[in-house]
This record gives sequence, structure tokens and C-alpha cells, in this order.
Amino acid sequence: MTDVINNPEVTDDDWTAALAESKPAGEVATQAAPNGDEPHMFQRLTKAGTPAGGNPSDIDLILDIPVTLTVELGRTRIPIKHILQLAQGSVIELEALAGEPMDVLVNGCLIAQGEVVVVNEKFGIRLTDIVTPSERVRRLNR
Repeated sequence: MTDVINNPEVTDDDWTAALAESKPAGEVATQAAPNGDEPHMFQRLTKAGTPAGGNPSDIDLILDIPVTLTVELGRTRIPIKHILQLAQGSVIELEALAGEPMDVLVNGCLIAQGEVVVVNEKFGIRLTDIVTPSERVRRLNR
């Protein structure tokens, strides 16, 4: 493939002709097997990304994968010399204000914000805002 791309003898007209010979969009793509057997048929995908007629519960395959969920109270930047001076009872000022929503991250990616709650003497977080998938992608591109 790289030989064709880097070959100066291949012109734009060659690419145009090759594209014209290709099947119209929407048809099932085929590829000849290297050993001369039946060509491999790729299944048509649905809008959800699963093969048409496939098992819609294929997401079950990933449901048991562990991820790290982090609830972040706040952050700050301090020099190492101040860290070395910390002792029991030291107070570290955070950039977040009291009452601000806390960030909920999965594997370091912000997915929601929420507020602290106490249930049966244990801390928890009540989600108040879920980050949309498009917003997550926009944040990744920063």
C-alpha cells in the first residue's frame, strides 16, 4: 500500500478511476482471502455500532472491566518545600470553594459533578450534573 502511495507514477487520475470502480457506499465490503478461499464478508453495522442481527447485549463483555472512579474535592499547586513542611494538623488550601460541586472522574476523565452526602455514617456523592459525551470529547481535545 505504501508503494502505491509513494509511487510518483500513480496519478490523481488513477485514484479517481479506482474510486469509480469501488462499490457504492452502503454495500457490504468484501475482501478476498489470501489463500483463495471465499472472500470475507464484513457485517453491516447498525447505528449503535453492533452488527445487524447481532447480539445487542455485546456490551456485557465489558461490564466487568474495573475502572478507577475518583471524586475530587479540589486541587492546588504547592512547591515541594511546603510539602516537606507538612505535619499532622496542617491545613492545605484548595482552589475549590466550599459548596462547589465536586468532580467525578473515571480513569482521570471527568464524567459528572455532584455534592457530598452522608448515608449511614458513610460519605457518598449525589450526582447533580452528567457530562455529555460530546462535552467529554471537547475536553479531551484541549
